[in-house]
Amino acid sequence: MMSSGATGTFADIETHTISKEQWRIVGISGMGFFTDAYDLFVIGVALKLITSEWHLDALQIAVVGATALVSAALGSAIFGRIADVFGRRYIYGVEVLVLGAGAIASAFSPNVWWLIAFRFVLGLGIGGDYPVSATIASEFAGSAVRGRMISSVFGMQGAGLVVGPLLAMALLAAGVSGDLTWRILLAAGAIPPLAVFWARRHLKETPRFAKLNEGKPPRDLADAEHRFGDVLGDLKQNYRDGTIVRWLAGTSVAWFVLDLAYYGNTISNQQFVSAVAPRASEVQTLFVSFLVFALAALPGYLLAIFGMDRWGRKTIQMLGFALMAITFGGIAVLGDAKALLIPFVILYALNYFFTEFGPNTTTFIYPAEIFPIRVRTTSHGIAATIGKVGAAIGTFSFPLLQSAYGLVGPMIVAAACSIIGLIVTWRVLPEPNGQDLEAVSRDRAFAPSAAGSPAPAV
Repeated sequence: MMSSGATGTFADIETHTISKEQWRIVGISGMGFFTDAYDLFVIGVALKLITSEWHLDALQIAVVGATALVSAALGSAIFGRIADVFGRRYIYGVEVLVLGAGAIASAFSPNVWWLIAFRFVLGLGIGGDYPVSATIASEFAGSAVRGRMISSVFGMQGAGLVVGPLLAMALLAAGVSGDLTWRILLAAGAIPPLAVFWARRHLKETPRFAKLNEGKPPRDLADAEHRFGDVLGDLKQNYRDGTIVRWLAGTSVAWFVLDLAYYGNTISNQQFVSAVAPRASEVQTLFVSFLVFALAALPGYLLAIFGMDRWGRKTIQMLGFALMAITFGGIAVLGDAKALLIPFVILYALNYFFTEFGPNTTTFIYPAEIFPIRVRTTSHGIAATIGKVGAAIGTFSFPLLQSAYGLVGPMIVAAACSIIGLIVTWRVLPEPNGQDLEAVSRDRAFAPSAAGSPAPAV
């Protein structure tokens, strides 16, 4: 057992190993992120099939691709705020119900406008899962295993990236019609989240949020509604420490530039596939994408889980941003992927690996650790919202940059974003590794009193 900075208040979870119950929480929480990555991949496959069937123009394709990202930004802010005001358990499970409903409805879309509407609903659920699942994993974890638990939740994205192309390949290879294939692919995104809906709704409140409200009468609904709307007032009260304000800016900017740059890699995916297999069929193209995810992205997630509590969040995030800048810049210098295939493949794979091993995982972990409990999911929601704004900007702008300047344009922007992320991480963000959650977040709600027990919240 480790000593707790909260004077033993949470000593029962301060262990060097992850218990069976904690692994169950990881599995319950991770299913939303499995679906997030799965859906991110299959919408690209679905759009190819839908475009030939519905004759979509470029604007419609862009809107379908970006809608879920825009609504995810909104969902992160809304669900994050609810979980701070009413409790983590109060809202947990609702987000996957929204996600599942959006996935099923999308599969039955009669036209592109209904598809856009249903994708908006889907995105609300995806966005809502970010702050709540991250915080639940964080608040159930001890300092020695917290990084591993949170990164394991997020690392379920790796499995989603691998399963997506496998299912798509299986359907197309079996001769299923294009119309039925894309509908099955979209509907399948509802299975993982709905499978854990019941377990999420019956998950107990986190020990930290329960302790914060121990002995207090149930909150008056009118008071709770007032607190929900008074976001700025609540943040101001809990961000009296200027350092916490800087950390909110730092996590938000890092997530923004990461997501903007990450979609640079998505843009280069088509260049990668056409360079590796220029005459490939749809199934062969999916197989190439599968190899990238299985051999580059998935190992990145696994190394992040292995190393998060060994090497620290700040070290991993800085290393990831640095290697992203180098590989994006290298791809820009190469320019023509077909003429320099081997260097392009190496740089592309390394970029994917260090994105997943680095800031794609750590930007999710940071906000779940460094903010006070009263505004933890609100802060995570704000950072995730700003990150998804970056993703939406990248989705819209990078194709335009590529059209005007070739692959060099978006790759230079992505490299610049990575450099900004590196500088922000170095200059602004702390290293939470090995510290109690209450200590690293400067949480006055659990400040030890002279008697050695938690003092009343200020």
